[in-house]
Amino acid sequence: MTHPVRDTLLGQLDIAWALTQYHLEGLTTEECLRRPGRVGLHVQQGADGHWRADWPEHEGYDLGPASVAWLTWHLGFWWSMVLNHSFADATLTKEAVYWPGTADGVREWVHRLHGEWRAHIERLGDEDLRSTERTRWPLQGKPFGDIVAWASLELMKNAAELGYARFVLAVSKAS
Repeated sequence: MTHPVRDTLLGQLDIAWALTQYHLEGLTTEECLRRPGRVGLHVQQGADGHWRADWPEHEGYDLGPASVAWLTWHLGFWWSMVLNHSFADATLTKEAVYWPGTADGVREWVHRLHGEWRAHIERLGDEDLRSTERTRWPLQGKPFGDIVAWASLELMKNAAELGYARFVLAVSKAS
């Protein structure tokens, strides 16, 4: 049986994933923790050892540029949330999503999330993607295919942000 909607969505995911992998390859913990500006969203390690991310009160430009650590946390945050709320018990909150603490940890985390997400999507048919049954986060009342498409857009946006941040860090280190 063919599933043209699912197959199109998986193709979009594959493109976004390829770019994400490119920008994660060779990423160092030092790059993650370097701040590209004097202000900007970042992560802090708590006394309990967990790395927690800043949560912005607004999305204005005056926040400053986010660190790579924060960008990778955000990628893991939304993917963890959509997986939990679509395919599990829908209890995960942002407070329970921690940054892994190292670039290797980031790669392992994001690769695991990608594998879980892709495996779930591969099992769905086009009828499942037209249904709203799984649509609980970040939107409600939309066909689940809209959530799958949103996730690929979000992944592509995060890949672009990571790439831009890595370019900025590479030239600022050289000068």
